Parts: sequence; structure tokens; C-alpha cells
Amino acid sequence: MLAKRKGPGALGSRVKSLRKILVLYLLAGALLPLLIVGFVAYYSIDSILTGKIASGINASLQQQAYRLENAFDNLDYASKQFALDGQIVEEMSTYLQEKQIYRKSQLMTSINEKINLVNFTNPYIGLTAYLEPDSEDPVLFTSLSARRDFKLDHLPLFMHYNGADYYGPHPTLYSVGDNLVLSERRMVKVGGSHPLYIYLETNYGLLRRVFDQKSYGMKMQHLLVNESGDNVHVIEGELPDGVIRAAAKPSKNVHEELQGYHLFRYTSPQGWQLIAVVKRSVFNSEIYSWIYKVLVLALLTLLFAGILAGLVWRRIYGPLRKLNLEINRMAENVTAPVALTQVEEFDFVLRNFQQMKEQVNELIQAVARNEKQKSQFEVEKLLSQINPHFLHNTLNTVQWLARLNGQKDIDRLVTLLVKVLHYNLGKNSLIVTISEEIEAIRNYMELQRIRYDYEFEFYVEADEEVLASAVPRFLLQPLVENSIYHGMSDNGKVEVRITKHGGNAIMLVVSDNGAGMNEEEIAALLRGPSTEKKGLGIGFSYVYRMLQTYYGDLMKLEIQSKPEHGTTVTIVIPRKRKEDFDDQSGGSR
Repeated sequence: MLAKRKGPGALGSRVKSLRKILVLYLLAGALLPLLIVGFVAYYSIDSILTGKIASGINASLQQQAYRLENAFDNLDYASKQFALDGQIVEEMSTYLQEKQIYRKSQLMTSINEKINLVNFTNPYIGLTAYLEPDSEDPVLFTSLSARRDFKLDHLPLFMHYNGADYYGPHPTLYSVGDNLVLSERRMVKVGGSHPLYIYLETNYGLLRRVFDQKSYGMKMQHLLVNESGDNVHVIEGELPDGVIRAAAKPSKNVHEELQGYHLFRYTSPQGWQLIAVVKRSVFNSEIYSWIYKVLVLALLTLLFAGILAGLVWRRIYGPLRKLNLEINRMAENVTAPVALTQVEEFDFVLRNFQQMKEQVNELIQAVARNEKQKSQFEVEKLLSQINPHFLHNTLNTVQWLARLNGQKDIDRLVTLLVKVLHYNLGKNSLIVTISEEIEAIRNYMELQRIRYDYEFEFYVEADEEVLASAVPRFLLQPLVENSIYHGMSDNGKVEVRITKHGGNAIMLVVSDNGAGMNEEEIAALLRGPSTEKKGLGIGFSYVYRMLQTYYGDLMKLEIQSKPEHGTTVTIVIPRKRKEDFDDQSGGSR
């Protein structure tokens, strides 16, 4: 009957003891922040760990890819020594035609010595052999003993690169080895009715060192895919067919998830792709470990909160509430003084808390001052990183020393370099004549031809009537540089033509016979700097911005290119004199 009464007595039946209230509040206060912090921390730490793991894998993958690129370049360099070096090719041609046994024996000794010398100076090269496929015994010379069933027909063709065929990965043709290697076959131009080839393999342990699992810190598998996607090799272990088929398809994604696997892709400028494959469970193992530790910490926190609730319910609820209030106020007002509780222990804590607030406030102000000074320090650092006058003076010293010692080639090279640096570092006006721009291009291209051992030709044609016209400095060099770096091919050729166009315009054309680009690459280049061809995008973007700055809508820029048919960049600009430009200030003085 009493339970049905309404009024103050009924309200008193719902009153809880202070101990129960403290237990509930402390548990709720411990659980709610823990859930919020855990939720936020999970997504934050997950993102951080995922990015960290992905960055580590990408870094290791790039290191492995660079080693493979070096391996292909070493094979290419060594094969050219055997196939193009005049002395050894002449000895091979003489050997094939020689009938006298004694003379043939002398040639064999000389050729073997040269093969051993090249192999000794290049530790990345393994088995080396001269092959005459149409003969009964195709192996003429070899640095190591080859298998009796030495045939190249069954080897997996990987790519055609720099005039040679590359195979692999495949078991070595060394008679006493079974390691995976990469190999190359290049034709040797000698006299005779039968074709002659030079065959080289990478060092027998190179691929094992390249794909070492220790660099990743986790179990990893690799796929090596050639340019056409018809040769996909799983370096170690087995993978689902769906993953292998997906990996063989061209993709611009550096990182993607597929069928429970993470795929990290590196596309080499040589045309092939190296893909690191890791299971999702292995990739997330560090994240799972972190989650487990957080769960354990949460359980311990709840247990501690329950114990603490039983200890603090007596006489400290009020002071504790004040302390909690001061902590919350700190986020709103760092400089506000704390309110004491008249309890010695808590007042001691609050005084220390007040000191901490003052120190935090001072640190915040110090950080603000430091951030203001940071930009100034960065500018001063950049200004001190280069001293063009010191560079020019040093090169001039080298130039005169070369002249005094009769080093004409060095004198010529340094002279060209000084002219190019003098032009590029801004010693001239920002506005120059076409004649000056052509002279700078010729100096630059002569340096590049020396660097590349005259492997390409360079031509400049310009109408006499446009030579005195003015253009922005450094207009053509980025385009010519792109033609060298991204358009180089066998028997390369770069042409620059400058002619009068229409009534009062000039047409500048830079063309090459290199690899060219497809329509998608051209469209991406015209939209902005490319992420895949970083150097090409930056140089082209600089030229485009400079044309926009000085000519605006009066200029025209076109790119014509097809894969394997070269690239042509055409610029049409109004014909101007130096006086027609507003900004004629030079660079460094």
C-alpha cells in the first residue's frame, strides 16, 4: 500500500547511495571517453599504420625495381661490348673464317681472355657465350660450362629493349646451377653465312638478393610482368589465377586491393612492371596487434575504474569534481586562475596545475613565435644553397687550367658548360633574341651529344628574318631536353625549325623520332604536369606557363605524336621586339 503513495516519500525511494552514484559515474566517465578515444584512435592509427606499411613496401619495391633496371642496363652494356667492340668482333669474324688450326687456337685464347676480362670487371654478369644457332654445336665460346641441351627457343621472351631480346626469369643454363636468372641475346654483326649472337645471364645469385624478404619485414610475393602482359612470372610461391590475370592488365594504380591481397605496382621506364603482393591478413597483422593491445588496455581501464570508484566515494567527491572542472576549463581558458578547494592535498595539486597552465601558455606563445621565424629561416637557407658566381669562377679556373695543359677536349667541354650555365642562371635578360636562344640551344645540345657519345643528331633551321625577333629566355631548351630524355631511340634525331608564320607571327617546331605518345598521354600533358612522366610534365608545364605569361591567348601550342613515330611540338607566337615586352629584367647580377 505504501508503494502507491505519491509525494516526497515516493521521490525518496528513488534516491541512490553516494557510493553507487560514484561507481556509476566513474564507470560511465571511464567508459565513454575510452569509447570515443578508442573510436577516433582506431581510425587515426589505422590510417597511420596503413600509410606507414604501404610507404615501407613501396620504398622496398622501388629499391628492388632499381636493382632490376640496373641488371638490365648491365646486360645491355656488356652485350654491346661483345657485339659492337671493334677488336673482339673482328677477332670473331676472323675466327669463323680461319681454316688454319694454330691460328684458330690463338684467336680462341684471345677471345676467351676478353670474355673473362669483361666478366671479371662486371660482377653482375654470370654465364656469357657466343652462339651460332645454325651449327651442330651452337656454343662457340663461354665463360662457364653450359648445359649440353643449350637452347634459347624454350626460354620465356620478356622484352625487346635497345636492339636486344631479353628472357626470364628462367633457370640458368649454367651446367651446375639451377638458380633463376635474367638473360639477353644480341646479334653480332660478323661476316659469314650463319648468324652469330652473344648470350649473357645475370649473376646466379642476383635475383635471390634482389627479392630478399628481409627488406619488407613480412612475407611478400612478387610478380614480374613484361610490357605486353603476356609474360607474368611469380617469383616465389603461388597466387590465385585471378590475381595473376589482374596484375597482367595495365594499371595506373600504385596500390590496390584485390581478392584478399594488396598489390603494389612499379612501372619501369624500360617497359616492364614489378608487383609486390601481400595477403591482407599479413598486411594488417600490425594493425590487429594494435587493436588487441587497445582492447586489453580498455579492460584494464574498466577494472581500474571499478576499483577506484570504491576508494574515492568517501569525502573526495566534491574536491574531485572541482579538480575535474579546472581540467575542463583549461581547454576553454588557459590563463584563468584555478579555484582552490580548501583541501590540502587537492590544493597542492591545483597549485601545480596552475603552474602547468602558465607553462603551457608560455609554450604556446613560444611556438607561435618560432613558427613566425621558421619561414624566414627557410628563405635564408634557400638563398645560401647556391652561389652562381662561385660556380662560374671555379669553372673558369678549370677552363684555364685545361688550356694551360693542352687539354682541348676538356677546354671545349667546360667552355660549353660555362656558356650554358651563364645563359640558364640568368646572366642575360629574361627577354632574348631568337639568335641568342639558338646559340644557347646549340651549346646545350653539343654538351648532350658529348654526354651521349654522339648517339643522336641535332639540326637547327631558322629563317634569317626572324633571328632578331625577341622571345622569353629558356623557351626551347626544356622541349629539346624532353626530346632527348623521353624521345631517344636508336639513330635518334632532334630537329628545331623556326620560321615566319602568316603576316606577323613566328612558328617554332621541336620534333624527334623517339618513342612518341598516345592520345591519352598527350591530353594528360596538356591538362597539367604528369605524375607518370614527371620530368616531361615539369618541363612542358614551365614552357606553357611562360607562354601564357608573355602572350596569353595570342599563342598557340600543339603536340603531334604517335607511339613509335616520334613527337612534334609546335608553338606559334606573335612576332615582337625586345621593347615590346614589359619585363626585361635579368636574373642574378
